[in-house]
Amino acid sequence: MHITTDDQEVYDNVSMNLELLAHKHNFECFKCSREDNCEFLDLLRKYSIDNEFSHLYGHYEGDYYYQDENGVMIIDSSKCILCGRCVSACEKQSGLSVLNFNNRGNKTYVGPALFHDLADSGCIYCGKCIGACPTGALREKDDIKNVERVLRDPSKKIVVQVAPAVRAALGESFGYPIGTNVEGKIFSALKALGVDEIMDTNFTADLTILEEGTEFIHRLENGGKFPMFTSCSPGWINLLELYYPEFLDNLSSCKSPQQMAGALIKTYYAEKMNYKPEDIVSISIMPCIAKKAEARRPDMGRDNYRDVDYVLTTREFARLIKRRGIDFNNLPDSKPFGMLSSYTGAGVIFGATGGVMEAALRTVSEILEGKETPIDFIDMRGNKDIKEATYKLNGQDINVAVVHGGVAIRQFLEYLKSTDKQYHFVEFMGCTGGCINGGGQPIVKAVDQERFDVRALRASVLYKIDEKQPLRKSHLNPFVGELYDVFLGKPNSHKSHDLLHTTYHKRAPYDDIK
Repeated sequence: MHITTDDQEVYDNVSMNLELLAHKHNFECFKCSREDNCEFLDLLRKYSIDNEFSHLYGHYEGDYYYQDENGVMIIDSSKCILCGRCVSACEKQSGLSVLNFNNRGNKTYVGPALFHDLADSGCIYCGKCIGACPTGALREKDDIKNVERVLRDPSKKIVVQVAPAVRAALGESFGYPIGTNVEGKIFSALKALGVDEIMDTNFTADLTILEEGTEFIHRLENGGKFPMFTSCSPGWINLLELYYPEFLDNLSSCKSPQQMAGALIKTYYAEKMNYKPEDIVSISIMPCIAKKAEARRPDMGRDNYRDVDYVLTTREFARLIKRRGIDFNNLPDSKPFGMLSSYTGAGVIFGATGGVMEAALRTVSEILEGKETPIDFIDMRGNKDIKEATYKLNGQDINVAVVHGGVAIRQFLEYLKSTDKQYHFVEFMGCTGGCINGGGQPIVKAVDQERFDVRALRASVLYKIDEKQPLRKSHLNPFVGELYDVFLGKPNSHKSHDLLHTTYHKRAPYDDIK
């Protein structure tokens, strides 16, 4: 078959379709989340579109569908070109089919069923729809303006935490190849922005291993509920609460590293620096939009304040740096300057699928065996949807699994209902590839997704950092040990449970339908 893709007739037809789409598009490129990475704008430039319909008939003034009440992400049909990518991503990558086409004809829009907000539609905020969208019709709720204001408030102390996966992807927003480590420039950029302290989320990733690992050992020695599920991914937590609440007893009670960091910032850090918690603004830089929802959960704070005040995605952080006129590419590399910014190699691999499990096994195996054990658990690495392995720990076979992505999660949980195999420890991540492929990471255009293995390239950054660390097991982090000595007491202590643990609850999609 001979197919012509670029003759005069094709060119004219594509141009006509683009002109019609442009007539309905709300152009606010100067403040759009896709101002530097818009596939629609690229096509308009490629085909030299004059937007004649707007000249002839004025800007399209039909009804627009818009919602942002959830505080996490926005659906804006004024920028939607009805390509259906988000609908496919929601079905094929999250396995939920929350989004679909509603109405018909020129009133068609994409959104949840029954005219509901995303907050009660069963959306887990994985952000796969945002990554698929070629325009800014789907985007995170932008917190840059709020952060800009507090950065200019002399009465506030600004403490910022940076997730491990951010250092593996932020550079893409500044022209660096996929898989470039820009960790040093991140910390220099934060200094240039004027933040007071950096608390690396890797530190509380190490802390999570001590808490979660101790919880696992306690279940192992006292006949607890198995398998135990990790609780670091808020997208996964949303999925479990909404669709599989019968497994909530299997879930670790640990908060995510983001929320552990927020709790310490407003308590331990405030006490040590002699600050009032209400004078501290806690900001996190995360690869995930579900982190915005997590920070808003009612139990993630105390005394009428939140532990994490604002969550910026990797994309928002990049826009903030650009809008401040900071020359990111020419910044010198620097290190964190806060008191809780040290980390081991185990902490940094949290950002890749299998990283939490590998970090946990490094520590749990050494505690149970009472001697030095291997560092690398290679079976936990890679992007296979479901990975399984059996390790002998202190004479007992421990069956572990790693599952990532909504489709694989649902497949594995259904399998758990019917299998006789006893699993002991399972890591779940809401996004395929883990946090390095989170819904808040720089968007990779469709053409580049076909050329590069984005998940593998970003994950390689974290494993390279891990290999270079002098300490690669979480329980060997001396600053985590000091935190227990002077503040928390011991893992799973009463104070640790008060600050670092929580409870999760059954929810239901469309819960407010009367």
